[in-house]
Amino acid sequence: MHKPISALLFLVLVLWIASAVAQTPSGTGEVKLNPIAATSGHGVSNAALLDQPEVRILRVDVEPGGVRNVHTHDDVRFHLFIPVSGTYEVEVEPDKPVQLSAWQPRSIKGGTRHGFKNIGTSTGTIVEVFVKK
Repeated sequence: MHKPISALLFLVLVLWIASAVAQTPSGTGEVKLNPIAATSGHGVSNAALLDQPEVRILRVDVEPGGVRNVHTHDDVRFHLFIPVSGTYEVEVEPDKPVQLSAWQPRSIKGGTRHGFKNIGTSTGTIVEVFVKK
């Protein structure tokens, strides 16, 4: 009985954070976005909204044509990729790339190679939730 309640509370937390993220204009207000390293891609900035021993939540803004190179997160059990706005081509190996739009989440197992590109015409926002090992 505790697992369904915990899952529901976790989902409510994610949706609450995503709502706040969607209302914060890119690069202004309380959230300070930092560009990712050039070796990791281009046109992508992020900010940690929460970073605790068991979970990390990032806001990620992606400019039109922005790319996050294929990479892994070996320090997590899984992570949730949740587009809040925009349209993305998302590659999660070994699958073929898929197109995801706002509120079409994807769960990615830790250590799985993945990357994404904003294929829309405006800057989009993603919330990433990492459940750490």
